[in-house]
Amino acid sequence: MPSSSSRYGAGGDKVKASHILIKHQESRRKFSWKDPEGRVISNTTKEAAVSQLKSIREDIVSGKAKFQDIAATHSHCSSAKRGGDLGSFGKGQMQKPFEEATFALKVGEISDIVETESGVHIILRTA
Repeated sequence: MPSSSSRYGAGGDKVKASHILIKHQESRRKFSWKDPEGRVISNTTKEAAVSQLKSIREDIVSGKAKFQDIAATHSHCSSAKRGGDLGSFGKGQMQKPFEEATFALKVGEISDIVETESGVHIILRTA
């Protein structure tokens, strides 16, 4: 039986990742823990969400901010309470663009903007 660590990495069937999700008026669910009534989300254009996330990504990559801290305060996903940590997942468990982006990353890499039905994300592959 393979150890759990052998399932990760190049060619592995599972990855671990954290993400930051910014929802917008085109998101499939226009509410979140951060905006329960969806007032802000319903008034946020996709372009504004992308712009906000690009700025956040720049702050993280430059070292001005930590991924987990920003996820905890800015992400619309309930994973925010875990610093954006989604745990491990395999193929077919996430929306296709999210899955493809995550599996394409090397451990420690942060994705560019990834668009899904949920909103726009940046993803940090952790294993």
